[in-house]
Amino acid sequence: MRAFTAWGERHQVTLYLVAIAIGALVGLLAPATAPVWESAITPLLGVLLFATFLGVPFARIGRAFADWRFLGTLLILNFVVVPALAFAVSRVVAADEAILLGVLLVLLTPCVDYVIVFTGLAGGDRSRLLAATPLLMLLQMALLPVYLSVFLGTDAVPAVEPRPFIDAFLLLIALPLALAALAQVLASRFAAARVIESGSATAMVPLMMLTLAAVVASQVFAVGDAWGRLFLTVPIFAAFAVIAAPLGALLARIAGLDVPGRRAVVFSGVTRNSLVVLPLALALPDAFTLTPLVVVTQTMVELIVMVAMVAVIPRLVRQR
Repeated sequence: MRAFTAWGERHQVTLYLVAIAIGALVGLLAPATAPVWESAITPLLGVLLFATFLGVPFARIGRAFADWRFLGTLLILNFVVVPALAFAVSRVVAADEAILLGVLLVLLTPCVDYVIVFTGLAGGDRSRLLAATPLLMLLQMALLPVYLSVFLGTDAVPAVEPRPFIDAFLLLIALPLALAALAQVLASRFAAARVIESGSATAMVPLMMLTLAAVVASQVFAVGDAWGRLFLTVPIFAAFAVIAAPLGALLARIAGLDVPGRRAVVFSGVTRNSLVVLPLALALPDAFTLTPLVVVTQTMVELIVMVAMVAVIPRLVRQR
């Protein structure tokens, strides 16, 4: 089982891209199946997020506060520097509300799952980043509505009905989060809970593949002639990564962090939380059909960026 998990983590980028390609092929060749795939998204996302949250060490949240220099650098980067950068790069699509909302949704939320894996592959301090993930999760859920109100304007935000967002948050974020925290508590007492907790790591890659394929298969045919609008986000996401990485490295160096800590900060600043915001994008009204695909597009760009960063960051962020 461990060998299978390790193999999946090593090849996850390729597997995710294959899943997206299969989903696009199915959606284009059999558009009548789109409702079936769409109905499968909610349960798949619920299980996937539960497995993701099981990897968040809620019991270690106190440890994150002990390393105030690393944590402070992480928070300034993700909730001060990155939002300003996200606003700047999103101006390219400011006139397209559906695309703009997708870009902001995904760029304003730092990743809390596979960023840990890629950070470790690049020699970053994954343990300190892992300890900070509960706080990153809580802050992004609290601050995302604030940033959207500021960046979209108070006139644009009410156009999006709050009820679907509330339902998606309760069903696909709050409930899996609570169940994952409960499972971690029960794991110390019950063998069944320990099996679930340990099995979540093995299930992550297959669940992510199924979710990506289902989302793309359910939405791709509805894109129609809007491919140009969607592909316009690719250089935006690429530019975000290219700018965010040196900003993170500079901020971490100013803070005086060690090399593993600096690498972890860089990966946290670049990697975004498409998994958590995807349910929110899917809960939007019909006028925002492209928004979930914008989130998926960012995932594709980011996975390629992560592979490049694993090779490049150890050479650029090192001890002088």
